[in-house]
Amino acid sequence: MEKRVMTDSKRRKGLMAASALLGGVLVLTACNDNGASAEGSKKSQAAEVDKAAAQDASEAQITIAPKNGATNASINNDTKVTVTKGTLSQVTMTTTAGATVKGTLAADGKSWKPDVQLERSTTYKINAAAKDSKGREAHENSSFTTVSPANSFIGNFTPEDGSTVGVGMPVSINFNKPITDKKAVQDGITVTSSSGQEVVGHWFNSQRLDLRPEQYWQGGSTVTLKLALDGVEGADGVFGVQQKTVTFKVGRNQVSTVDAGAKTMTVTQNGKTIKTIPISAGSSANPTYNGQMVISEKFKETRMNGATVGFTDDDGKGEYDIKDVPHAMRLSTSGTFIHGNYWGARSVFGSANTSHGCVGLADVKGANDANQPAAWFYNNSLVGDVVIVKNSPDRTITPDNGLNGWNMSWAEWTAGSQA
Repeated sequence: MEKRVMTDSKRRKGLMAASALLGGVLVLTACNDNGASAEGSKKSQAAEVDKAAAQDASEAQITIAPKNGATNASINNDTKVTVTKGTLSQVTMTTTAGATVKGTLAADGKSWKPDVQLERSTTYKINAAAKDSKGREAHENSSFTTVSPANSFIGNFTPEDGSTVGVGMPVSINFNKPITDKKAVQDGITVTSSSGQEVVGHWFNSQRLDLRPEQYWQGGSTVTLKLALDGVEGADGVFGVQQKTVTFKVGRNQVSTVDAGAKTMTVTQNGKTIKTIPISAGSSANPTYNGQMVISEKFKETRMNGATVGFTDDDGKGEYDIKDVPHAMRLSTSGTFIHGNYWGARSVFGSANTSHGCVGLADVKGANDANQPAAWFYNNSLVGDVVIVKNSPDRTITPDNGLNGWNMSWAEWTAGSQA
């Protein structure tokens, strides 16, 4: 047998190679422990945490409207908190100033709404909490800002809710901003009558819409106006805010006809003459308008100053200034009234036209004598009653001068509709 002897030099080389190999293994093993293995461990732990959280999360899903960050939000119907797969346990709504907005939670706990109309140009915050069937809680928060006055419009309307008016009373709406999308706005307005009469709107300009039937309202009927303008964009970036229902009643059918030539007024109710009253209409220099006019206002006493309607003396003062005109009822925006007259001689009523365009009836100063012709007519008239003037040398009053759209044909009226 051959005996092999390893020299010290060979032994050292072998040890060095083994040491290098072992060192390589150790380095490789150390790299795996401090890198990929550690990262994998972290991901595994995070996944376990997420899984555990998901298993413990509430199933309740809360939705808040308007959406978080909304601007130009409605002040009426938009705000609502709802929940699915759970019930609401708490909802708080506050302004940024800290004022609390009261609201009502539905009996089934599925929804919540504020009890009051919101304020314009106000930022609100809503915090909501809900629980699912296992009692696990969910939370949601939102903040939004309501529409500003600069970005909203309203319609001032007549007649008033709950009033009783004459058969000639149209629904007249005056908007506080010009309307460019008339169709959108008119589509948000409906007027119906218990009489079943068709009602059509007519735009006189960008800010006035009147609505009426073809013939006068039927006496004794009930008329309902619905404004569904909340959120309607009437002009670029300008939204409606009204959500309102108005109801008024129509009284007996009273129509009074002033014959400026004969200087008399015949009053009819439900087609029957109940009184004939001597009058004094406008003089030849200042005749009374012809046409169908509607009483729009009533004043037991009022001041009439000629300067306000263009009747002035050389000094610029009114040709007349009577501070206590009795039993005055407005027939036009431009200043036509039917009223009592205590300053004229009794002999003029029924015999001479002497006024600046109004229709005068005999009366006394103070408006306290119910037996005077003017007092009788005032006490038996309603806002919305019709006064027809005929046989005057003046022209027919323009339809938009007061509530006097009855002076348009039905074809002309409907041509002004955007429905």
